Amino acid sequence: MNQQTAEVMDTPQDPIVKWRFNNPLNPPIHYVAQRFGGKKAKELERFLKFAIVGISGAIIDFGILIVLQATILPPKHVISVVIATVTAFTAAVISNFIWTRYWVYPESRNTSIRKQLAQFATISVIGGAGRTLWIALMYYQIGHFFMPIVLPIIHIFRPSYVPAQTAEEKLGTIIAQMIAMVVVMLWNFFANRYWTYRDVK
Repeated sequence: MNQQTAEVMDTPQDPIVKWRFNNPLNPPIHYVAQRFGGKKAKELERFLKFAIVGISGAIIDFGILIVLQATILPPKHVISVVIATVTAFTAAVISNFIWTRYWVYPESRNTSIRKQLAQFATISVIGGAGRTLWIALMYYQIGHFFMPIVLPIIHIFRPSYVPAQTAEEKLGTIIAQMIAMVVVMLWNFFANRYWTYRDVK
């Protein structure tokens, strides 16, 4: 995603940054939306963009989570899992907000960025709280269930692999997070569409 131009204008409400993105994904997204969206083509285009933003946020989310669990926050205790997931989630929310405001809903930039950020953050916190609760309650059980399924596949490529003490917990955290991400993405899109960006036609 490349920034092509930027122009800053000061208004009584908020500095409005007018960015135009020369994004190579725009033409195929527009084509798919027009081809399959019918009267809702614009909404489908926004949803597809939002999904792509969500994927980029998921990469940030997963990347930070994996790094934290491999370094300073191994999942030995529930509190470590919660801190790692909340940190990763916060970084992803900030990235998602920037891209949503300036790419998915560029028409919304005449609205105060502070107001939008507060609404976006509220929705994200609700989704994130549900996600964190789900992971905290289920990561161990999910890891315990899936490790016997995943282990034979790992042994095909690494016959000598022996799971570490926290391997089940790490696997369970990642799988639980993947499930939660799908649900939270849908919640975030529709809640933001009908609250944060409800003024966008």
